[in-house]
Amino acid sequence: MAQDLRKLFEKERNERKFPMKSGHEARFMDKLERELPTAKKRNHPFWFSVAASVVVLLGFGIYFLSQTGRIQDDPNTNVVDVNTEQENVIPISLGDLSPDLKKVEDYYVANINLQLSELEFNDDNKALVDGYMEQLAELDREYNRLNAELNELGPNDDTINALINNLQLRLQLLQKLKTKLNQLKSSKNEQESSYSI
Repeated sequence: MAQDLRKLFEKERNERKFPMKSGHEARFMDKLERELPTAKKRNHPFWFSVAASVVVLLGFGIYFLSQTGRIQDDPNTNVVDVNTEQENVIPISLGDLSPDLKKVEDYYVANINLQLSELEFNDDNKALVDGYMEQLAELDREYNRLNAELNELGPNDDTINALINNLQLRLQLLQKLKTKLNQLKSSKNEQESSYSI
């Protein structure tokens, strides 16, 4: 059943011969010459192309030289001072040191912000909250001082640990404040309920 197609085609070619009409090849070549574009002769000599290239290169050279002259003559151009470069150094923080420290810093900062957002302030607990906020402000100043030390001396274990401990202390302080506020609120509710009885 399975037959080789090559053998079938070869057998068919041998059995049938398709003769071409006379002059077929000549007609084909005439059509080909008419359809394909012929190569145009250059109207200018070779030296003209070279001269045009030189003119273009000179134009680019003059343009770039005039641009560099403008940049040097511009009075608004600032010259960088060595001392200015040191002032423009971007300060690093705990999170810039490593991805793990970034996670730790983000965790504590997020929890501190969450605890702050959950605090309920009123006239009854204002003195208590103000006392804790002063302690938080002191811890924040200490954190900024440690960050400055990190930038001046570079990363070291003591400074990194102190920064992490500072964040932990702030979170613990806020949790204590929240616990105190809840105790104050519950004792106030107990007093009100005892008065109502």
